[in-house]
Amino acid sequence: MAAQQDSPYAPDALIAADIDAYLEAHRNKTLLRFITCGSVDDGKSTLIGRLLYDSKQIFEDQLSALEADSKRVGTQGQAIDFALLVDGLAAEREQGITIDVAYRFFATPKRKFIVADTPGHEQYTRNMVTGASTADLAVILIDARKGVLTQTRRHSYLAQLIGIRSVVLAVNKMDLVGYDRAVFDAIVADYRAFAAGIGIADFVAIPISGLAGDNIAARSAATPWYDGPTLVDHLETVPVDAEADRAGPLRLPVQWVSRPNLDFRGFAGLIAGGTVKPGDAVRVLPSGRTSTVARIVTLDGDLPEAGAGQSVTLTLADEIDCSRGDVIAAAAAPPEVADQFEATIVWMADDALLPGRPYWLKLGTQTVTATVQPPKYQINVNTLEHLAAKTLELNAIGVANLSTDRPIVFAPYRDSRALGGFILIDKLTNATVAAGMLHFALRRSQNVHWQAIDVTRERRAALKNQKASVLWLTGLSGAGKSTIANLVDRKLTRMNRHAFLLDGDNVRHGLNRDLGFTDADRIENIRRVGEVAKLMTDAGLIVITAFISPFRAERQMVRDMMAPGSFIEVHVDTPLAEAEKRDVKGLYAKARSGQLKNFTGIDSPYEPPEAPDIRIDTTGMSAEAAADLIVDYLLAHE
Repeated sequence: MAAQQDSPYAPDALIAADIDAYLEAHRNKTLLRFITCGSVDDGKSTLIGRLLYDSKQIFEDQLSALEADSKRVGTQGQAIDFALLVDGLAAEREQGITIDVAYRFFATPKRKFIVADTPGHEQYTRNMVTGASTADLAVILIDARKGVLTQTRRHSYLAQLIGIRSVVLAVNKMDLVGYDRAVFDAIVADYRAFAAGIGIADFVAIPISGLAGDNIAARSAATPWYDGPTLVDHLETVPVDAEADRAGPLRLPVQWVSRPNLDFRGFAGLIAGGTVKPGDAVRVLPSGRTSTVARIVTLDGDLPEAGAGQSVTLTLADEIDCSRGDVIAAAAAPPEVADQFEATIVWMADDALLPGRPYWLKLGTQTVTATVQPPKYQINVNTLEHLAAKTLELNAIGVANLSTDRPIVFAPYRDSRALGGFILIDKLTNATVAAGMLHFALRRSQNVHWQAIDVTRERRAALKNQKASVLWLTGLSGAGKSTIANLVDRKLTRMNRHAFLLDGDNVRHGLNRDLGFTDADRIENIRRVGEVAKLMTDAGLIVITAFISPFRAERQMVRDMMAPGSFIEVHVDTPLAEAEKRDVKGLYAKARSGQLKNFTGIDSPYEPPEAPDIRIDTTGMSAEAAADLIVDYLLAHE
């Protein structure tokens, strides 16, 4: 290691007999996770490099390589460019910026640290959110020459939004303003006025120079007017979130069920809040069943007590149903269970939010389907204004209601990150598109309950001597969906089958007359039709639909609504050129001339089914033959 023998941070100053004691003390140190954030070129990477250097976390070969790289890229007269320790991507070194989140580990005699260097550019705000999601503290850097900037406000707002409880305002590059106290005081006053407006009640302000090392690990003679702690002193003593989390009631999201043999059944997970001891009364949610803790099992043996931040396996005194996604909680203080919420959403995808589209929602160990309603408002992070918005674009922050397909266990984000923070995942691409924080459950989610009905859909279908099904015809306008659907309806009626036809144009005269043809309206159009079709299948009917339904995600959404095996996707496959040639309604001509916007196939996409149950090529098959094919398929699968 590149360590000086007189440094308090130098492990090589230890004699061999003390190594075991040193390692044991190191294992028992508390861990602080923090992020550095701020605007571009505020010196975040340089600061982290300086922390690594001053805490002697750099090996000799790393130091030699760093010195060589520093000479190659130039370092403003300094021997070492500390930012190169953190900027690992080639693109980062070439541009002199941070793009990805870089995590680094270091330690002092008092504490261990994991620091995340987050990007300053607005286009990488989503990466900043990722780094902040597990942090206990945020170091907000400000260039002393520039003062409080837009991205400073954005990152401060995000840090507060994500629940970071401790903030350090590091006014950097004080050496470039002559260590002027007036400059420092003006910046602190400006930031304090902004911070109060976003809910940051208190912060620690430190004048520093990452490049020169002023007030990083040692006090600087250049700032005799500053009498506060150095950055390292503050990082070593600030309380960490895990300490506060232990004070609350028990919360253990179940990660997996351990069943190595017939004599053992345990529930493993990371304790998100509170403490637990054998004999404690617990409640398993969402079922609500109760039991008591029998054992706390770890690889090192049973524990008499465990608390927030520890991974354990609990065994219960009773055989009750509990699986991944459930939450084991204190019986007397359980978290809430609901399926509709208000939430703040940080949109992280290049494609905008589509209200009504189903996404995977992952909260702790729970994964459910969720839909987001049109935002109530979007937040301007510079002025904190609430702006009207129909959707959320990349890096936008908004407040919206969302609903899940089944109740989930949650707590408001302000009370629990583990049970209040979630991500949204695109079902088709598996890309994470948003991060969010739950505020509260909507009152209607608590007041509206499923009413048990004695007569089942199977009983109603049996009375009609048929299997309740949905025949979902999808394809371009002019493909022949309505013609084929009408023939299918007639054939089934002649066979004394109870069927009903829902046609795309017809439902827009009534049920969906308030909807247009934007992507969001198309999604809502299909959602409503899907709900109606589900009610009709519950009545035992065969439902025939004829809708363009251009998006795979929404067709999958309707399939998921139905009983397994009752949704039959029929792709009426007609090439665009052929459909446009027919143009019975004159819609393609209007779309080509610009009179009709958002028309599928022209200026709005159509996503054909990848594996339809039935594919009909209308260029080589008559409508009559297509209807026969569909009816035969239906009867064969009854």
